[in-house]
Amino acid sequence: MNSTVITKRYSAPEVSKKEILRYMGCRVTDDETVSLIDKALELCLDKVRYDVCYAEFPINIGESSVDLGFCVTESRDAKKCLDGCESIILFAATAGLELDRLIMRYGKLSPALALSIQAIGAERIEALCDVFCRDMSEKFSRQGKELRPRFSAGYGDLPLEIQTNAFDALSCQSKIGLTLNKSLMMSPTKSVTAIIGIKNKI
Repeated sequence: MNSTVITKRYSAPEVSKKEILRYMGCRVTDDETVSLIDKALELCLDKVRYDVCYAEFPINIGESSVDLGFCVTESRDAKKCLDGCESIILFAATAGLELDRLIMRYGKLSPALALSIQAIGAERIEALCDVFCRDMSEKFSRQGKELRPRFSAGYGDLPLEIQTNAFDALSCQSKIGLTLNKSLMMSPTKSVTAIIGIKNKI
């Protein structure tokens, strides 16, 4: 089924240094680590993009399969997550290619700085997904609906291979410059695709 794909660019969400530290695997914070994160933020914050494309699809949950509108899956976990839903939001989000370039550059010059930029990238894409989900929650709440938690290909028994269908359905490359290679790896790497179930409020 063809659904209208909408593209949005968001303003930068508030940075959480606590999350950056978590992605770095730091349990104890010292001045040196904080200084390293501050330096990494100076290098990359103005290079991050906050782009999302998405579309809504009607779904049909059968006894042994789920028709997601853009593909059909036999995933039991998808069926469980979408119980009671009649449609979904399929979305793709990216923080952009410049982060990958910085990580590659500083991987040779300063591995510690590259690690910090990696963690910032992870925090940034998750923050973008959270902003988008709040945006959609407010939108559909006005229609008397509520959203299920987002989940992605590779979650539980939902096959990673449906990424190909998702990319085709959203025209990710033309919409937000997001590509998928034959190994199902995304570029830019700080990117996410996910599904959000939509159900009527009880």
